[in-house]
Amino acid sequence: MSDNGASMSQKGHPKGLYVLFATEFWERFSYYGMRAIFTLYMTKMLLLDKALASNIYGSYTGLVYLTPLIGGYMADRYWGNRKSIFVGGVLMALGQFLMFFSASLSHNADKGLPITLMWSGLTFLIFGNGFFKPNISTMVGQLYPDNDSRKDAAYTIFYMGINAGAFVAPLVCGYLGEEVDFKWGFLAAGVGMLVGILIFYLTKDKYVVGPDGRQLGVGPNKLNDVAPSKVLGGDEETGMVADGKKKPASDGGFSKQQLTILIGGIAAMFSLLFFVAHVDVWGSLIYGMTLVGPFVIITDQSLTKVEKDRLWVIILIMIFVVFFWMCFEQAGASLTFFADAQTNRHIFGFEMPASYFQSFNAGFIVLLAPIISAMWVRLAKKGMNPVAPYKQSLGLAFLAFGYLFIAVGAKNIPSAGASMLWLTGLYFLHTIGELFLSPIGLSMVNKLTPGRFTSLMMGIWFLAIATGNKLAGTMSSLYPDPSLPTHPQFLGIEIDSLYTYFMIFVGFSGAASVVLFFLCRKLQKMMHGVH
Repeated sequence: MSDNGASMSQKGHPKGLYVLFATEFWERFSYYGMRAIFTLYMTKMLLLDKALASNIYGSYTGLVYLTPLIGGYMADRYWGNRKSIFVGGVLMALGQFLMFFSASLSHNADKGLPITLMWSGLTFLIFGNGFFKPNISTMVGQLYPDNDSRKDAAYTIFYMGINAGAFVAPLVCGYLGEEVDFKWGFLAAGVGMLVGILIFYLTKDKYVVGPDGRQLGVGPNKLNDVAPSKVLGGDEETGMVADGKKKPASDGGFSKQQLTILIGGIAAMFSLLFFVAHVDVWGSLIYGMTLVGPFVIITDQSLTKVEKDRLWVIILIMIFVVFFWMCFEQAGASLTFFADAQTNRHIFGFEMPASYFQSFNAGFIVLLAPIISAMWVRLAKKGMNPVAPYKQSLGLAFLAFGYLFIAVGAKNIPSAGASMLWLTGLYFLHTIGELFLSPIGLSMVNKLTPGRFTSLMMGIWFLAIATGNKLAGTMSSLYPDPSLPTHPQFLGIEIDSLYTYFMIFVGFSGAASVVLFFLCRKLQKMMHGVH
């Protein structure tokens, strides 16, 4: 292998993948370390009730996945991936240190300043993640030639980096936060983010290169796109594509007209949701952008019919991704409440911190990702690898089975608390579902999106995750409290028990799985040969 890592056997992966793996490991250590103790910090130190803490959690995790649209736009049009990743990492480190200062003052009777510092820290984390997240995900795909069959496997390996960090984070930050002091948990998360920035800064020039040896992410992605004529077999000089029509040129990102439509559309949807539907301010912003963003990009005049069809596949699957993350992201909210208050956490004479359960999903991914990655490669060699929508419908099915499993365990909880096996089984099934849906989705966005829109479309994809996370907080706020005389209501259903509560998630994820499965054949045609 050459020193710069550009030449490589088709059987292996470029060294740049492992640089991005290590960078993402520490960024996810930072994010999941903070998330593991966030709701517990709000309820135990800031003395917020569970419903309010759940809604703040949902707003934060939703906005974290909303801002990648901004970060993707900046990278595509101005900064490039590298600068965006670095700026995002610095902002997130500052955000974690503000959380540290918030927790340092949370022992005081007056909670005003700690809450202000918390919101300031969350703001830095939200915008920092927006610059970091879509750009590092995009660079994984850029390491490989077009239509390289290793991309699905590469994103699964990259996903192992995400989840290796997510596995270690609750064990370190959770222990420091729950057993020592919450401030040390937040401080550890901030230090982890600094380590990630340092790794990326020192190794990017040598290893983060494309198949031709060219350094990736140095300039705006709009300069690196392939003309539509090259993709569709048209004439390079005239710009005529296969259907004989000349498509307008696009330099990537939104045009001024599209930006006007985007801003106006978001303002209109925000007003409708906030003033008419009475959705909270952050929910109105998240839902408004999620509804308007895809519409604006699909109307770009430079898109060919094939490109539009492929983008429609991404947009339609985003609907089902919303349901997946709404159910899955209960891990940091209602499932943490269940672990803290309804689960017997004693093992070998030690009471395990409730935040440790958030390591289970990540641990299972580290164990199962190589197996599932190898399975996709083996199926591809035999010509039997199912297209992304089929995989994702199965992912939703495993999600439903996980909630059905814990619903059975929650039906009759002993006085000592439910066995840890119920949460363990749920996280095992959810892990399989996540591996069938999330890394496959990242790979799908990279393969179906024209290069000039790659980072921007990755930001659009994260809008679905943003909406799912915000809805996760809303659903967590319905968590039944046996000490209260009244029970939450949802769509006419009285949530009078944990069994009823968890069965709602079975219904959502199960129905989404079935509908997506029956749409798969149509979606496959719209992908025009991309697998």
